[in-house]
Amino acid sequence: MRKDFIIKVCGMKEEQNIMQLSELPIQYIGHIFYSKSARYAADILDLKLPSNIKKTGVFVNSDLKEITDLIDKLSLDAIQLHGEERAELAESLKTKGVEVIKAFGIDENFNWQQLDPFINIVDYFLFDTKSSAYGGTGKTFNWEKLHEYPYNVPYFLSGGLSTDNLNEALKFDDDRLVGLDLNSKFETEPGIKDIEKLKLALKTIRNEQISSK
Repeated sequence: MRKDFIIKVCGMKEEQNIMQLSELPIQYIGHIFYSKSARYAADILDLKLPSNIKKTGVFVNSDLKEITDLIDKLSLDAIQLHGEERAELAESLKTKGVEVIKAFGIDENFNWQQLDPFINIVDYFLFDTKSSAYGGTGKTFNWEKLHEYPYNVPYFLSGGLSTDNLNEALKFDDDRLVGLDLNSKFETEPGIKDIEKLKLALKTIRNEQISSK
């Protein structure tokens, strides 16, 4: 029986595209609040999304005030910390009533002990391809490295997921892998998603027909 994956589509910054995306069977929409990203959601509005979708803010080395100000301004439901943040920041954010996802860039030399301080704090980890640009590479890492992951905290898989490797990701044998993070391989340009391509991906993931419009 196919696992019912949580789906997060990240890097959204344009209102019409976001509202089209919100009609699809996904659980998280991510907005990147990192000014060096091509997907920087500088002028994003507090859009009314369906109640089943969690509006997620992605931050890189931001301080607590910057993050909490945007939680309040944009009614964020979840926060993804994608930089070198400390566990104390994640713990403070939990008191604000939001979910916290802590991202780590994975390479062959990754030290899993870096995760220790976050174990009893975060809701999920997210494992991406290691990059000095903090994600957005469109490249996968060696997923076999995840077999060394020593904890029980559930995680999202990110980094270069596409229609070409989704089936491989779906077959990856780890009960702790609960979510897939879709981004650059489903774009027509940075920050603009190809809705029809995402429908095809979701059909693969859900093993069901997603209607085309």
